[in-house]
Amino acid sequence: MRILKRLLRYALYLALAGILFVVGAVGVAYWLLAPRLPSVAVLRDYHMQVPLRVLSSDGRLIASFGETRRIPVRIADVPARLKNAVLSAEDADFYSHPGVDWHGIARAGIHVILSGGDKGPGGSTITQQVARNFFLSPEKLYSRKLTEMFIALRMENELTKDQILELYINKMFLGHRSYGLAAAASYYYGKTLDQLTVAESAALASTFQLPSVVNPLNNPKRLLARRDWVLGQMLSNRFITKAEYDEAIKEPNDAFPHEQQIEVDAPYLAEMVRQQVLEKLGNDALTEGYVVHTTVPSDSQAAANEALRGRLSAYDRRHGYRGPEGHEELPAQAGPDDYDRVLAGYTSVAGMMPGIVTETGAKEAKVYLSPKETVTLDLASIAWARPYVNEGRAGAAPTRVDAVLKRGDVVRLIHTAKDDVAEAVAAEEGKPAPDAKAEPAKLEWRLTQIPAVQAALVALDPEDGAVRALVGGFSFVRSKFNRAVMAARQPGSSFKPYLYSAAFDRGFTPASIVNDAPVAFPDPSRPDGMWTPANDDNKFDGPMRLREALVKSKNLVSVRLLDAIGVRYARDYVTRFGFTPDALPQNLSLALGTASVSPMAMARGYAVFANGGYLVTPYFIARIDDRDGKPVYVANPERACAECQERLLNPTPPGPPTQPSTALIPARPATAGTAAGSGTGEAVLPADAHASASEAPKLAPHVIDVRNDYLVTSLMQDVVKRGTGAAARALGRDDLAGKTGSTNDHRDAWFVGFNGDVSTAVWVGFDDFSSLGRGEFGAKAALPIWMDYMGAVLKDKPSHTLAMPPGIATVQIDPSSGLPSPGGMNEIMKVEDVDRLREQAAQKQQEDQQEHAYDIF
Repeated sequence: MRILKRLLRYALYLALAGILFVVGAVGVAYWLLAPRLPSVAVLRDYHMQVPLRVLSSDGRLIASFGETRRIPVRIADVPARLKNAVLSAEDADFYSHPGVDWHGIARAGIHVILSGGDKGPGGSTITQQVARNFFLSPEKLYSRKLTEMFIALRMENELTKDQILELYINKMFLGHRSYGLAAAASYYYGKTLDQLTVAESAALASTFQLPSVVNPLNNPKRLLARRDWVLGQMLSNRFITKAEYDEAIKEPNDAFPHEQQIEVDAPYLAEMVRQQVLEKLGNDALTEGYVVHTTVPSDSQAAANEALRGRLSAYDRRHGYRGPEGHEELPAQAGPDDYDRVLAGYTSVAGMMPGIVTETGAKEAKVYLSPKETVTLDLASIAWARPYVNEGRAGAAPTRVDAVLKRGDVVRLIHTAKDDVAEAVAAEEGKPAPDAKAEPAKLEWRLTQIPAVQAALVALDPEDGAVRALVGGFSFVRSKFNRAVMAARQPGSSFKPYLYSAAFDRGFTPASIVNDAPVAFPDPSRPDGMWTPANDDNKFDGPMRLREALVKSKNLVSVRLLDAIGVRYARDYVTRFGFTPDALPQNLSLALGTASVSPMAMARGYAVFANGGYLVTPYFIARIDDRDGKPVYVANPERACAECQERLLNPTPPGPPTQPSTALIPARPATAGTAAGSGTGEAVLPADAHASASEAPKLAPHVIDVRNDYLVTSLMQDVVKRGTGAAARALGRDDLAGKTGSTNDHRDAWFVGFNGDVSTAVWVGFDDFSSLGRGEFGAKAALPIWMDYMGAVLKDKPSHTLAMPPGIATVQIDPSSGLPSPGGMNEIMKVEDVDRLREQAAQKQQEDQQEHAYDIF
């Protein structure tokens, strides 16, 4: 008995010594590691990496940029069932332990001793996991584990339990680029946290342990086993009832990828936003949770997409079927697996679905789209598919389906209720798209093809240059080249209004007579040493008024007009519309539209005519908010603001615009050493940032006389009423003005036009400068796109056009001479021009009388 007591005493001494040794060792370790421990205070204001989001002006999602999926949530917004599922799966005693589970550590220590060094389970609490994920590497080292414990204890001392748990549910990786519970719920189930069921909550909680392996998609069997265990833990911890457990355990795993739903199809605009935000806010812009509000309304962008894609498809159909996108020799017993293998290399483009022809005959063919859908096409579904010969000719209409489709052909189908043939005919006639029927028609699958031709559309608000729609091509997926802003194409006759404006500034009037007749100019660069421009139709109408010359788009009149006012003067004048001198040729070919311009530049130039003579600068970012919804940038663009008090009190004569300021100012008070992209949260923004929308507007430069503007607009209104743009009369509006444009060999087709609400430029052509084909002028290829868009965005809006300004007079003229003549036709011109022309008319009358007197004599 005495020996036993002695042994117990020795054991007690040994245990106390061991405890003292452990405590001493921990103390020494803390003394050594404490200076190197990170401060946990940074976690109070820690910013999770959140993607950049781009929204339309009405708040709909255009794009999201960032490598991670993350939707930060507050702990107060996390449902109790989800929070309890996480605690049951990872740390049921979270709210009671001091940050370290001593029992778990002891169990882990015993395991190490018994296993001979195998580290085994870590016994980490949620607090320790947060410490590891924020401050440490994932290496399984004893020193790292000890550091993790010390940081966890510090966290528990400086942060509340809810703060720690909030960091945990937002920070942790849960598979498939999803970080945090909210992002995982959105991706796996397409739900917000409050919409999750008990079973789904347990499934997400099960993902924390091995997110890349055990998640709702990668290993469903292991996920269900882990989920059911978590449900059992929730039941034993009394977080759920037996009835809730029984119901949840039966629920199947129905997770599938839910990509973030893009609500507005504007990828070209989104890329422009991404680049500009990086310039404004630095490299952290993609991870700091900024929200960009653009100037583009979702309905306007949708109208632009539909107009451009629909009319390009119509152009493509009337030029014939180029054949299948691909072909695969299918074995006799081919099945869905074979079809899926072939189609794996194709994706849907603008609603055009890839499919493979599996059967074909004289009257119909079967096309496999997916395991769930096989489509039957009849002759009516392919009636447009005449074989393509060249850009100017297509073959005969098909009479058999198997003459067009062969087994193994990879083709495109589109699900539509529209009549393809009716659309193609309307496009050829330059009419707007047929209105939808009162009752929705049955959707049908039809053969289609991705157009080889390209187009671009830009619409601006003439008041301040806000972009209202932008499409840079048929498909961003197939070509990321943004033709709306990057293409440098010749505008053809759509450039003529700028030259007419220059001429009106030099004393010409809409009634001025210029000869439409052959002309030749010396040109040493040509084989015969002469340049002989011509009209598109190679016809000549002789002397004619400038109004009629623009209405009929007479090239020779424009050349003579440019020759009269001088190329140098005209080039300087045209820069008033925002063009750079290096884009303008230094010869008479400028009259034929040989400048190099983009659709954006043309829309901006015509906006000057739309707003009364002021040059606005296009912009597309209206506001940038930080993750808390506070604006860090608000656009303050220069405005036309013709009726603003500041402009009326300080009128400026029209003239060339001065260079805009490029000075930069900080968005917030900058600290020493702060620079854009420094990672400090400070950003340098352009000078158009301002803090209050109540500030006086910046006024756009006044570049042309409003009277000059009114005259040119009047001519372009006649182009729409009775000239090359007459098809636009189908829109039933009296406030439209614009001009067609075509270039040599039909390489480019344009229509640029406006009313007081919007200035829109449309370009159509091939990227390799191939011909669009015989007869594909601006009125046929580009005008229908412009009409479809303008008809949609101006629907139900009142007429809005420039009012006649003071200094414009209506005068009766002799149509043959363009001089004032009582009883003649009405024309408008500047008052001083009326007085000058009346003197010329009186002098001419006197000369005619003298000549008549000499004849009598």
